[in-house]
Amino acid sequence: MTTRRRLGPAVFASGLVALALILTGCASDPLAEQYREGSNKGYIAGDGSVTEIAEANRSNPVSFEGVTEHGKTVTSADYAGQVIVVNFWYAGCAPCRAEAPDLQKLNDEFEGAGASFLGVNVRDQAANAIAFNETYSVTYPSVMDVDGGSMQLAFSGSIPPNAVPTTLVVDGQGRVAARILGQVSSPSILETLIRDTIAEGK
Repeated sequence: MTTRRRLGPAVFASGLVALALILTGCASDPLAEQYREGSNKGYIAGDGSVTEIAEANRSNPVSFEGVTEHGKTVTSADYAGQVIVVNFWYAGCAPCRAEAPDLQKLNDEFEGAGASFLGVNVRDQAANAIAFNETYSVTYPSVMDVDGGSMQLAFSGSIPPNAVPTTLVVDGQGRVAARILGQVSSPSILETLIRDTIAEGK
C-alpha cells in the first residue's frame, strides 16, 4: 500500500523559494518566465524554437529502454543505425493534440525510409494513451514514462524540465541532432531536420 505524506508549509515554502532562486538565474529563459507568470496551464510550453547540433558537437549516444502503451519493451538498440524522432507528450496537453496529425503524417512519410517515430508519454496511463492514438489516428508507439521517468532522464541533457511537447531528432548513432522546443507548428521544418539527419549517414 502506497503512503503519501503532505509536506509541511515550511518545507513546501522553502522548496518554492529554492525553485524561484534557480529560475531567477535564468531570466531570459521563456520556460522560467512562464513559471513565474503562473498561467496554470498544467504544462510549460516551449516557444517552438529549433536547435540544430552540428555532428562534431553532438553529445554521446543516448541509451534508453521503456515499455509502450501496449506492453512491448523497446530499447535504443531496436533503432540502431536509423534516425529516430522522439516526441514527448501527454493527452491533456493542447499543443500535443494540435501537432499530433502533423507528426502522424510525417511518420507515414518516413516509415521504411530511414526514420522512425517514438512517442514518450510523460503523464498518462496506457489506456489514456491508447484513446489518444485512436482519436488522432496515431500509429507509432509511445513509451509510458510517467512512473519511472527513465526516458526523460536518458534525454535530460536535451529536454528542459516540464517542456511539453518537445521533439528530438536523433541521428543514426543515437545522438541528439536537433530539437524543437514546443509545438511542431511548421511540419516542413521538422521534415527538413529529419531529411538532413538521414542524409548524414549516406
